[in-house]
Amino acid sequence: MAKKAAAQAADTAELELSYEESREELNTVVRRLESGGLSLKESLALWERGEELARICERWLEGARATMAAAMDERGNDDAPEDADTPF
Repeated sequence: MAKKAAAQAADTAELELSYEESREELNTVVRRLESGGLSLKESLALWERGEELARICERWLEGARATMAAAMDERGNDDAPEDADTPF
């Protein structure tokens, strides 16, 4: 039960990271992985953190796309692209 609560708390904390914070931390993770000299355990932990950060960034970008699509729909843009998933 404690593991589940800890996981939920971590998820909440990660959702509070801005896109810019997540992207910057992801860049730091990539630089550390590329520099080498880490143990396998450290490398795996960094890799997992990088994957989490990439997911956070993707959620932010998906939210931005949805916001843009909604704004374009509200505006009634007649020049909307045929692909409904593309807001531009």
